[in-house]
Amino acid sequence: MKLHEMAPSKGSKHAPKRLGRGIGSGLGKTSGKGQKGQNSRSGGGVRVGFEGGQMPLDRRLPKRGFNNYNFAKEYSIINVSDLNKFDNNTVVTEELLQKKNIISKVAPYGVKVLGNGKLERTLTVKAHKFSESAIKKIQEAGGKVEVL
Repeated sequence: MKLHEMAPSKGSKHAPKRLGRGIGSGLGKTSGKGQKGQNSRSGGGVRVGFEGGQMPLDRRLPKRGFNNYNFAKEYSIINVSDLNKFDNNTVVTEELLQKKNIISKVAPYGVKVLGNGKLERTLTVKAHKFSESAIKKIQEAGGKVEVL
């Protein structure tokens, strides 16, 4: 295929509807909107989620739980098993975790280490928060935990 032979596929390009341009166009007078009614008027129609006065789905379903969006503390989360990528006796910091692509960015409240998985290295881990199981596993492997 050459550049001058390229063309849009058949039926992909067509002229837009020209509304209200006479009876012969098929979309004259009422412009395809029928006679009268809410949807025939300019600005007419109902808002998203409106069900004709019936109780909307989002109000019918039960609301459960609590989300503290305004004051929630967001951490970059890693597991103990992610630390096996480092060599023995390494000091693991936020910058090193980013360099090794274990975390993409440091969250506003820093890094939290969770105890999921098994640790086979002796490391010094510096983070803002640790779970109890993470502390236990790091210390069992002969490493140290430093809270920033």
